[in-house]
Amino acid sequence: MNDQNITWHNQKIGKQDRWLKNSHKSALVWITGLSASGKSTIANELERRLFQCHINTLILDGDNVRHGLSKDLGFTEKDRKENLRRVGEMAKLLVDAGILTIAAFISPYNEDRMMIRRLFHDGEFIEVFLKCDLSVCEARDPKGLYKKARAGEIKDFTGISAPYEQPEHPEIILETDRIPIDESIEIISSHLKNTGIILNGQYL
Repeated sequence: MNDQNITWHNQKIGKQDRWLKNSHKSALVWITGLSASGKSTIANELERRLFQCHINTLILDGDNVRHGLSKDLGFTEKDRKENLRRVGEMAKLLVDAGILTIAAFISPYNEDRMMIRRLFHDGEFIEVFLKCDLSVCEARDPKGLYKKARAGEIKDFTGISAPYEQPEHPEIILETDRIPIDESIEIISSHLKNTGIILNGQYL
């Protein structure tokens, strides 16, 4: 495909127009952390509470994306990077459509998370790091993945045989091995209010 034949088409209805209609702004809440650190649990509870307050929201979940958008990809470093690139581009479309988007991905490398951050304007990418001790994640192990990784059945498993690079400057750090889910949700909610993404009265 010749890139010279591709033109970006501006639309008559912009992101700010959608914000006015929705009575809230849009952004990407990017939840990162080890497997079993609580990403999907927090993402789903956050969406439930936002939805109850009439916030337009959608979750992009790591496993679900693998069933469709990235079903052709494996788990090599190259494929993982491509998976996150696709998710980032999808999230940008959703945020441009006025949707408060929540993404739950291990996303172990700072380089990949920065690649996605650069797609968004200041304040639109909210990195939420779930800081959870590896021993706690292993004890939870709802899918039995750590057990398989320890047995050598899964190669390049984050936290065991592959690294996890902690975010350098995340907007939010949640110690999910120390604080309850409700407190985690309230911390994210307060950030969304304080930055003007949602209104104080929208989310209680």
